[in-house]
Amino acid sequence: MASKTNAFYFYLKEGDEKCFIRELPDKTLLIAHYRCQAISKDSEGEKNSVPDSVKENGMMVEVLNPHNKIVLSRKYRSEGSFSFTSHEPGEHTICMHTKDFKSSGRTLKIDLEIQVGEHTINYTAVAKKQKLSEMQTKLKQLNEKAAEIIKELDYQRYREELFRESTEAISKRILMWSVAQTIVLIMVGVWQVQNFRMFIESKKLV
Repeated sequence: MASKTNAFYFYLKEGDEKCFIRELPDKTLLIAHYRCQAISKDSEGEKNSVPDSVKENGMMVEVLNPHNKIVLSRKYRSEGSFSFTSHEPGEHTICMHTKDFKSSGRTLKIDLEIQVGEHTINYTAVAKKQKLSEMQTKLKQLNEKAAEIIKELDYQRYREELFRESTEAISKRILMWSVAQTIVLIMVGVWQVQNFRMFIESKKLV
């Protein structure tokens, strides 16, 4: 299911770009927390620090929807979070880079935690703000999970529909190609018969 939390890290050379794809149902909130650190080695081993170029310029984040239209394009600090809500189901591309800024060519280690859907809700803060009891908080959490399950099921049906349409289109092309081949073979056969008849008549064999 799409409603879960992922935490990972990756390496990015200053001036380069790293993109990854996340499938999201319609009207789903995604929140990402990140931290950029430069990797350097000395006599004591590997050390992490935030380079001056990243401190000054930050990190550029761009998000594209399934039709490659920009959903989010903004410069952030070297450590922070960004979020967006999907307005249509499908694959969303998330890119992070520093290629528009001056860089020293160092390698960055980027820690990234992605929360999607129901996992973006802080139920402790919600319960405190709305003065909910423990039971009411649990019920609210269950309602949110049920809503996410419904969204995921709708998304799976959407994917199945796309797959079915794609399969039907391919089948139609195959059928049309087979019909075209049959017509061509019939025309070639008729042409050969006519040529053979004309040849026989020209030789006065009949």
